[in-house]
Amino acid sequence: MKKLIIFISLAATVTACKKDGNPHNLPDVSPEAYAGKIDGYASSDEVFSAALVAYWSFDGSQNEQFSGTAPTAKAGDGFVDGGVRGKALSLNAGYLYFANQFGAFKTDSLKSFTVSQWVQVLNNGAKKTMLFQLARPGIFNGNINVVLETNRYPATELEKLTIHPTFTAANNGTQDNLNTANGSFPFLSPKIGMDKWTHIVVTYDGVANNFQIWADGVKVGVPAFQNRGSNFFRSHEPSEVIIGGNYNTIPGKTVNADVSFAPMTGNIDEVRVYRECLTDAHIKALYNLGLVHQ
Repeated sequence: MKKLIIFISLAATVTACKKDGNPHNLPDVSPEAYAGKIDGYASSDEVFSAALVAYWSFDGSQNEQFSGTAPTAKAGDGFVDGGVRGKALSLNAGYLYFANQFGAFKTDSLKSFTVSQWVQVLNNGAKKTMLFQLARPGIFNGNINVVLETNRYPATELEKLTIHPTFTAANNGTQDNLNTANGSFPFLSPKIGMDKWTHIVVTYDGVANNFQIWADGVKVGVPAFQNRGSNFFRSHEPSEVIIGGNYNTIPGKTVNADVSFAPMTGNIDEVRVYRECLTDAHIKALYNLGLVHQ
């Protein structure tokens, strides 16, 4: 009888010390809810959708999807099959120009931002390429300028692409980051080519005043250039949108003698502008989802 009592006591002690696998009583998660999803999303449309304020899908339309706004002027433009999702915009020394003040890009509406786009492009050894510009009428540098320095290398260079976005601060000065600066910084670059879709993302955190670059799901901006000190972004009004160029590449819109840019030659798809600085996880999800849809 004494042995039995000891056994029962030990059993009770083991039961009392057993750890609860769900101490916070979290609800059960069904694996079926995540079936067929990437990073928890069924499509790119679900990634931080509440902050998405402008979107060009280029799947048979050049209009901005939320407002339905069509280009005011364009050149060298068409569509090509085999985009990241459906068709893509094809530019042959071309651009799209939207002479509109989008409500989403007004000063009070755009404090932080993310600009995401997929591109097929080559270096050209001669001219820079402007992927996306939130332009300021009559001024060379826009509020946001997603610049590729395709002039730095010949078209045969597929391992290096200099990404050099800038923004205009409240004091009208120009702030930047890039994925290469000089010999003391590593060159972090995506591979490029007309048979490869490359994902390029520029983010700005209006609270921390950090400006960063992503390429193919990897943070590639120079860390020392990320924090812009007291030079905070300002979405000056009025503004317009140019995809594939700047004012000096559009006949009749030239603002100065700068000829460093040429209208874009290449393909561009899934241009998305958010009013928030997307997190690392969001950006990687956009990249991974894009890979799946190709």
